[in-house]
Amino acid sequence: MKKIVVILGPTASGKTDLSIKLAKKFGGEIVSADSRQVYKGMNIGTGKATKKEMQGIPHHLLDVASPKKRFTVAQYKKLAEKAIKNIQKKGRLPFLVGGTGFYIQAVIDGIIIPEVKPDLKLRKGLEQKSAEDLFKRLERIDPKRAKNIDKFNKRRLVRALEIVMSSKSPVPPLKTNPIDSEILILGTNKKDLNKLIYYRLIKRLKYGMIAEVKRLRKQGVSWKRLEEFGLEYRYIALFLQGKISKKEMIEKLQKEIEHYAKRQMTWFKRDKRIHWIKNEKQARNLLKNFTSTTS
Repeated sequence: MKKIVVILGPTASGKTDLSIKLAKKFGGEIVSADSRQVYKGMNIGTGKATKKEMQGIPHHLLDVASPKKRFTVAQYKKLAEKAIKNIQKKGRLPFLVGGTGFYIQAVIDGIIIPEVKPDLKLRKGLEQKSAEDLFKRLERIDPKRAKNIDKFNKRRLVRALEIVMSSKSPVPPLKTNPIDSEILILGTNKKDLNKLIYYRLIKRLKYGMIAEVKRLRKQGVSWKRLEEFGLEYRYIALFLQGKISKKEMIEKLQKEIEHYAKRQMTWFKRDKRIHWIKNEKQARNLLKNFTSTTS
């Protein structure tokens, strides 16, 4: 593959807005790298750009899966690589944008991911255990995968264990075809980021995030499945079931999103290829140099 640009950033940092501006400037198209934006009907809670916000820039890997079904990293990688190739065939620059570190790593490092079918019996047993227990088990049977996973994300831990236990072998850590990529991360200090998280949360609630979860439930998405999506969907589902008050929902959400942003930053900091940026001007200068050199 030819060059691509990766725009990373913790949740609420403004990477969506930045990526659209840069795509306009450098003749690009955007490939989402968000593990929840792939699902249809999950718009407000995942922060999908609206048609107006996209400003005519094509976006890929949005609304490609049903929220009733699981969507794997292997499926994502296959679709993302296809989208990137199609963008490059048109002579345009692909922008891989999101906060799901493993999605991005799978694409830019060409990681081989076994396409293991779900084992419902095995999964049911694993789901009864805590995230801490699941992580400890993964550390024992696949320490390399354990180093590259969010140890608090129960859904990802269950899937990682399912792959290892079903295939009887660790997830291959091979990098088969790393892409020539420029990786930019939009950074901000903790205090400012926490404010952005709060304002965005209140805005999303005002724009109908609770109604969105109600709609998904009416469409047949189970409470259990909604809770599995985490963050906004989990706590709104708990509120709608009467398990927590609205005040508790907002307080817990603020805290959990802050923790999630912290975990994202921990993931990002492991990659030494990243250029840390504070604004669009810095990003433009870096991309001018990157796009002017030959692949």
